[in-house]
Amino acid sequence: MRPTNFAKYLTDFLGTYLEGERGCSPHTVSAYRDAITLFLIFMRDTYNISADRIDFKDITQERVITFLSWLETCRKCSVQTRNARLAALHSFFRFLLYRSVDHLSEWQRILAIKIKKTSRPPVVYLTPEGVKLLFEQPDISKPKGRRDLTLLSLMYECAGRVQEIAGLVPDGVRFGKPTTLRITGKGNKTRVIPISEQGSKLLKTFMRENHLLDDYANQYPLFNNGRGDMLTRMGITAIVKKYAAMARKINPSLVPPKISPHSLRHSKAMMLQQNGVNLVCIRDFLGHQSVTTTEIYARADNKQKREAIEKTSLSLVPKKIPSWQQNKGLLKWLENLGK
Repeated sequence: MRPTNFAKYLTDFLGTYLEGERGCSPHTVSAYRDAITLFLIFMRDTYNISADRIDFKDITQERVITFLSWLETCRKCSVQTRNARLAALHSFFRFLLYRSVDHLSEWQRILAIKIKKTSRPPVVYLTPEGVKLLFEQPDISKPKGRRDLTLLSLMYECAGRVQEIAGLVPDGVRFGKPTTLRITGKGNKTRVIPISEQGSKLLKTFMRENHLLDDYANQYPLFNNGRGDMLTRMGITAIVKKYAAMARKINPSLVPPKISPHSLRHSKAMMLQQNGVNLVCIRDFLGHQSVTTTEIYARADNKQKREAIEKTSLSLVPKKIPSWQQNKGLLKWLENLGK
């Protein structure tokens, strides 16, 4: 069967353009591939157009909008996921603008589809006491428990995204004063993060036990699944949720219900914010592109301070309302004074 123009350009987009010209990470390429795969499934199930037959004439703004609705209603995706899928499609159709001019008008109409507004979810994080309780859960008498403790500790120490932690290799660790980690984040951007002396000792002990300090192991996964394969995002998420559930049984007040790997990143950022580290430094530490993203921690911290102030002020509020407040206003109270 002769490939369609759609198939040809999609292959170029995923196979050459994203990584070769844009310098996107493999994670980004996978995310875009998944979004377009879902779109192809939608076109097959809704319009009976199979992936091997679909061509540019079949893709319209109306169908893309219907696809986005399908994600939310049929697949029960969140607005954030819907927006991420749209961003992937936007990238593809922006790529097509200079390659398939016959459909330029339709690509422009698709690119005009807006990102859906959504309320920002609250920052879910652990206090230092909650982090300590979480770290007490792995059974360090067993190799897997020692791996898990080192993993949790490093996730908190460097405030890494789950994919950044999964992709760590021994070659990215530099022991010294301080010990640093070389982390590759979104857009293949690299940052160097210092970790504490205690975290350094834990990491070095773990690496020595697993022969990860040897030169031949430089590019091995720092954390593997026991078969030598890199821990996946789902695997790391399962580990975090496992120990969070154990810690919550001991003290529910210290461990919120919806703890995820990103919660450890939030926890470190909140700790830095509450200890007076300025937002620009926190932005660089986290690898944010803009300090606007980092401001969520300042807002969360201000909310916490405001709630504390309100709690401590309750005892100062008089139980009896002043008589002038019981009238229509202060002037009315003054008029009646002495009558």
